[in-house]
Amino acid sequence: MKTHSAAAFTKAFDRITQSHYIQEAVVLIEDSQGNYSWSRGYGGRDIDSPLLMASIGKLFTTTCILALQERGQLSLNDRLAMYIDDQLLSGLHVYQGREYTSKLTVSDLLFQASGLPDIFEESKNATNARAIQQDFSYDLDDMIRWTKQLKPHFAPGTKGKAHYADINFDLLGAVIEKVNGTTIADAYEEFIYRPLKLTSTYLPLSVDDHIPSICYKEQRLNLPLFVCSCRASGGTITTARELMIFLKAFFGGKLFNSAVMHTLAQYNRLQLTMGPIRYGGGYMRIGLQTLLTAFRGSGELLGHSGTSGSFAFYYPKKEIFFVGDLNQLAKPSWPIRFVMQLAMKA
Repeated sequence: MKTHSAAAFTKAFDRITQSHYIQEAVVLIEDSQGNYSWSRGYGGRDIDSPLLMASIGKLFTTTCILALQERGQLSLNDRLAMYIDDQLLSGLHVYQGREYTSKLTVSDLLFQASGLPDIFEESKNATNARAIQQDFSYDLDDMIRWTKQLKPHFAPGTKGKAHYADINFDLLGAVIEKVNGTTIADAYEEFIYRPLKLTSTYLPLSVDDHIPSICYKEQRLNLPLFVCSCRASGGTITTARELMIFLKAFFGGKLFNSAVMHTLAQYNRLQLTMGPIRYGGGYMRIGLQTLLTAFRGSGELLGHSGTSGSFAFYYPKKEIFFVGDLNQLAKPSWPIRFVMQLAMKA
C-alpha cells in the first residue's frame, strides 16, 4: 500500500460526502494479509452501523449455489424446470415467437445470460420508481407474472450476451430453497453466517425486523415491505465490518472451493445503462482502464454494487478489498465511480 494512500482515501471520501445528496456514508478498506485497515464514517455511520446490502446480496445467493454444487446437489447445467413448477414458468421466456423457458439453466441465471428483462427498470407496473413513491410487497409469483408482460432481449445463453435482471437471482433463490429444503434465510445462515460467525447480518423476514432507511435525494424512505420482498436478489442487512469478512471469504475460498472461480470468470458486457460493468458467474467485473479513469488505471475490480449505494469489491492487482455504503438511490453509479477512484489511489 502506498504511504500516501490514507490521505488520498480521506480526500476522496470527504469529496463525495460533501455532495448534498449524501446524508450518511461509510467505507472500510483492508488488504488481504490483515496488515492494513482504514475506515471512515459520515452522518453518524461507522463500520458497525446496519446497512442494506441491496444487490450485493447476490453474492450470498451465488455462495449458496456454489456450495450446493460442491456438495453434488445441483449442477450449473441443470434446467430451471427441474426445480420450479412448469405451470408457473410457462410463457416466461418467449423470444421472437419461440418459447425458451424450458431451456433456461442455473448457469443462465447466475451469469445474467438468460435474456430475461428487468422489471425494475423496464416495467411501468413495478419499478424502482414505484418503490420511491410507495412501499409495496411482492413475491416470486408476482415477479414472474410481471416479467411475462415484457419481451426478453435474447435467447438464453446467447454467446457474448448478458442483461442484468433481478428475476435471475430471485429464481436462483427458489432453486436453493428447493434443493436445500430450507428457506433462503436459513440457507444463508447455514452457508454464510454460521461458518463466518456473522452476528449482525440477516435477511429481514418481517417489517418488525430492523431495516435501515434508504435515501433518495433529500428524502429518507422507509421501505420495509419492499426490502423484505427482495430476498435472494438483495434484501440482506449487514455492517461494513461483517461485509468485509464475507467479501474476503468469498474470494479467498473459505465458503466454497476457490478452484471453481475460473469457471465463473467468463464475463459479458451488460446493457448500456450498466456502464463499464461486465458480469461473470454471480458477480461484476469492472476494468480500470476505461474512459472513467482517463485510461490511467490498470487491473480490475471484482464484486458487486447495490442500487442503494452499497459496494463490495476486491482489487486483485493490489490485493485490497473495498466495502461500504453511500446510501443514495438517486445516484446508483456513484459507489462504482467512488471505488474506482479509491483503487486508483491505492
